[in-house]
Amino acid sequence: MSDAPVVVLGSGLAGWTSIKEFRKHDSQTPVVLITASSGDGYPKPALSTAFAQGKTAPQLVNGQAADLAASLHVQCHAHTRAHALNLAKQELHTDTQVFTYSRLVLAQGAEPIRLPLEGDAADRVLSVNQWADYAQLRERLQPGARVLIMGAGLIGCEFANDLAGAGFQVHVVDPATRPLAALLPPAASEPLAQALSALGVVWHWNSHVTQVSQHGTSLQAQLHSGECLHVDMVLSAIGLRPDTAWLADAGLACERGVRVNHQLQTSDPHVYALGDVAQYASAGDRVLPYVMPIMTAARALGATLAGQPTDVVFPVMPVAVKTPAFALLLALPEPGTAGHWQASEEHVWRFMADDGGCRGFVLGGKQTALRAKAMQWLAA
Repeated sequence: MSDAPVVVLGSGLAGWTSIKEFRKHDSQTPVVLITASSGDGYPKPALSTAFAQGKTAPQLVNGQAADLAASLHVQCHAHTRAHALNLAKQELHTDTQVFTYSRLVLAQGAEPIRLPLEGDAADRVLSVNQWADYAQLRERLQPGARVLIMGAGLIGCEFANDLAGAGFQVHVVDPATRPLAALLPPAASEPLAQALSALGVVWHWNSHVTQVSQHGTSLQAQLHSGECLHVDMVLSAIGLRPDTAWLADAGLACERGVRVNHQLQTSDPHVYALGDVAQYASAGDRVLPYVMPIMTAARALGATLAGQPTDVVFPVMPVAVKTPAFALLLALPEPGTAGHWQASEEHVWRFMADDGGCRGFVLGGKQTALRAKAMQWLAA
């Protein structure tokens, strides 16, 4: 199988960056890219911030698939969906053909979680997880439209800020009692909620959408609380889930994602994974769905694929929440860390572990400029 190509599944940041990093070490080995999309490169974080900037879907593309493939000497198979994996024969089965690989890189990301909804318009609920979804969002939204966002997590809040800032009427519904409840201390959620409310965002807490029905030319969303909202679009932002069922059936070890060791190798020695689909041993068996972990993992993987086994070491990587109304920078403690959040100054919160050390921080508003100082707290 040594003459078979390196096959990369997925053309998002994880896929293309892995190829770029591999090509820094090896310019000769054939590389095949398989993707269910067009393969064009674009910054995925921009999907939840582009409306207020007036950017169309084509304007988000920063690299055409054909150009990227040519520059990296890659054979690109766009609009091709993988559905089965034969580990013994080192074959990836797709809806067009079977690809044999010497090494396979799983970089296909994750799929939006879809809640079971009742109603004759449940299939009109939109999730924006890729370029084509954003194109559909822009096509369907007319000026001044009413938008209901399901989920007040990171992506939901970013979309709420973006769409409200672009002049849309935005409602957000969530079972929690505050925005970013899973990430922020309560005191940090309050200024975010207030800032988005000032933009016109209307919050609906302690509830969730149960039914979406057609109502004339608009939609009627029924909430668990009994409230009924008339809107023009329902946008689901309740999270992503790695699509691992077909990989587990093939024999790969999967839990929250595909389990990978410190060199991003799965339970099969010829298969690697990174990005939203991977569960990293070097990060405490966590899934890290952010840009910086992908870049860090891709650099290590590029060397490993080229015959230079390299452990991935994740540094502290603060996450910027793109809510200009009240910007946030988060460096969260590892799950299970015993301790508590405390406010040290206005819009600055530190997570103090029981052993007295600072294990995380949240910076809000103008205090996000304290990033370098906050990083020193973690190193102390």
